[in-house]
Amino acid sequence: MRSFLPDRAGTARRWDRFDRLRVPQRPCHELIRPPEAGLSAASAEPLRSLARAHRRSRGAPFVSRSYAPPLALIAWHTKPVGVDLERVGASDRAFAESICTPTELRLFADSLDDARFVTSLWSSKEALAKALGDALAYDPRRLQSPLGWSDGRAGSWSASELHVASGHVAWLVWSLEERPDRPSQSY
Repeated sequence: MRSFLPDRAGTARRWDRFDRLRVPQRPCHELIRPPEAGLSAASAEPLRSLARAHRRSRGAPFVSRSYAPPLALIAWHTKPVGVDLERVGASDRAFAESICTPTELRLFADSLDDARFVTSLWSSKEALAKALGDALAYDPRRLQSPLGWSDGRAGSWSASELHVASGHVAWLVWSLEERPDRPSQSY
């Protein structure tokens, strides 16, 4: 697929679908909100099918997706990327403590009773685990949350909280470097 766009001088330059992914250091992402009102968790399969089809149309080597019906969030990039979308719900302090590193327990002690904060903490770790390659392979007590990263960066990784729908939190985590040891992924 080839497209032509004018550059700043007004001359046409050729680019393909990956060029627009290489220009920014930040990956692309899109929130999908299907038009069907009343989509529930029981009817989440149509949302998953829509997100999978949407993902295939992007053609990027690294794709991550997350669901919180009636919403889906997809991110794609030329480098490893992870995304997580969560509905803010009740949480207890025991759960919050069970996902924190010892450092996070000290840093965030006063915030562990706040449901939105705990959901954001979980979501940031889930997005990081997806970007690392396999969300199920990482213990959240051993992953430092991007919430604690200075300027949203840690080594060759960058992260950003996304502002999505009311009552939801979302995080996007991506590598700033090529990782030849990792094949492309889709989660």
